[in-house]
Amino acid sequence: MHTIEPYFRWRDEYVAAEDLDSPFYGRTYDEFYYSKKIYNYFIHPQWDEFGSNTLYLKVLYADYDEGYAIIELIGEWNDCLYNDSMYLKREVVDYLSEKGIYRYIMLCENVLNFHGGDNDYYEEWYEDIRDEDGWIVFINTLQHVHEEMNDAQLHFYVNFGANFNDINWRPHKPKVIYEAIEGMLNGKVKRLY
Repeated sequence: MHTIEPYFRWRDEYVAAEDLDSPFYGRTYDEFYYSKKIYNYFIHPQWDEFGSNTLYLKVLYADYDEGYAIIELIGEWNDCLYNDSMYLKREVVDYLSEKGIYRYIMLCENVLNFHGGDNDYYEEWYEDIRDEDGWIVFINTLQHVHEEMNDAQLHFYVNFGANFNDINWRPHKPKVIYEAIEGMLNGKVKRLY
């Protein structure tokens, strides 16, 4: 786990710790001191805490003019025990929404487990952004995570599943990813390769 670091190739375009409008503005990171853990496993120090005991994230890119953010996640998403959706909504999404972000691309390939609970925060998130033509997309969920999210009926609020899996997003710039996802949601683009 400690070798998995947040995607860093867009740092010449965006760094959340340097963005005055980011909830993570001003954070400093020690590349050599590992203190954050998911259960008993250390994770790379570049991941950001937002209140969850088992889920961390990194805002890889935010475009306030276009109104979207690309966020990478790692860990176990546990709404059942830790109410992770509440922390995500209150500490990150609410903050970004106040700054004009209404479209969320969540990179979930490092979300190792999902345990559903109450859907209130997903519903609230959806309701908050719906009037702004907003949307939420979970990209590259693992099969068992997809099944758990489906069982929790997140599909009423979040776009995820086969159409949004196996997407090779890394070779692309953020705007290309955003436009492709928006095109997929509108039926104008089949997939991003």
